[in-house]
Amino acid sequence: MRLGVLDVGSNTVHLLVVDAHPGARPLPAHSHKAELRLAELLDDSGAISAKGVTRLVSVIKDVLQAAEDKGVEEVLPFATSAVREAANADAVLETVREQTGIELSVVTGDEEARLTFLAARRWFGWSAGKLRVLDIGGGSLEIAHGLDEIPDAAASLPLGAGRLTAGWLPDPVPDPEEVRALRRHVRAEIARTVGDFARLGAPDHTVATSKTFKQLARITGNPRVLTLDALREWVPKLAAMTPAQRAALPGVSASRAPQLLAGALVAEAALELFEAAEAELCPWALREGVILRRLDHLPTV
Repeated sequence: MRLGVLDVGSNTVHLLVVDAHPGARPLPAHSHKAELRLAELLDDSGAISAKGVTRLVSVIKDVLQAAEDKGVEEVLPFATSAVREAANADAVLETVREQTGIELSVVTGDEEARLTFLAARRWFGWSAGKLRVLDIGGGSLEIAHGLDEIPDAAASLPLGAGRLTAGWLPDPVPDPEEVRALRRHVRAEIARTVGDFARLGAPDHTVATSKTFKQLARITGNPRVLTLDALREWVPKLAAMTPAQRAALPGVSASRAPQLLAGALVAEAALELFEAAEAELCPWALREGVILRRLDHLPTV
């Protein structure tokens, strides 16, 4: 069957269309993205602005048309941190339902970590042993660890690259003290979770998903593995660059370039505090996890 996953994230609204059936690897058939940056469309009360809601509805309508054009049989719609943390989340969801017919399912941070872990486990297979999976989104950082398809521990922290950039690094080229302050904040937040994961023992593989990790791996010269040593070299370089200069780096898009420094600080802190010399990149993440969970509930005959 042809499935479409509608992901309303902090940075983008993304439709991923796959051809899939139980027991088989989902095959990508189409991808439709729209930059929305919901996390930047909040008013002073923390609510998504009227303009933001109008844009969200318009984008979802366009995405649904794309899904229809591609012959999608079922759309799996969900929203992550930007919507779930908005002060007017219920009203936004109701407006989307009334104007598009779509019932957005709000994924909790814990669910986000667990579904991303499921995708990584299926990608690497059982022989990979214990996995520790890290995912940096626009609004949050997800961490999960375990041996099976359901992680033994999972956490979601408010350390997304977009959120931190908006709140801590307002200038295109931040002041060094702003960078140091953000570095301290990120490390303090992650350090609170280290003990919970340390009790589970060291992983056999540290795995990284998400666009932020992929871009960092590309600029450090190895698209499959991000090493801590290489990341340490690049963090001060990124801090001294303008967004336009970052966008000129290999694999870095202009839309995400402003967020790359904050993402690098989170990635560096996570690898150091979890004592990982490197992270292996996984092309599957939350969207694939949603697809795999849906397929697991389909009849096999």
